[in-house]
Amino acid sequence: MLSFEEKIQHLEKYLSQPNENYADSFKEDIVMFIDDFTNKNKLLLFLNKINSIEEIENWVENLCSRIILKFDSEGEDTNDFIYDYIKFG
Repeated sequence: MLSFEEKIQHLEKYLSQPNENYADSFKEDIVMFIDDFTNKNKLLLFLNKINSIEEIENWVENLCSRIILKFDSEGEDTNDFIYDYIKFG
């Protein structure tokens, strides 16, 4: 079982990997939104529901995919979209 700090570290590391495709380009937006990768950041509390490295990576991939499929740049802000996904999945 990963500790909360290990989950945070892996999330930050995974989001910082070089972009390999269009979906990966949204990782930068997620990093800028989260900003503070410490256990004091309440935005990261969603990691308590995640149990493995694979689940963290799937969470990121799902968010990036959802941005591609559902984000409306004319009607909403990227930060609002990311916040909604963090809060409500």
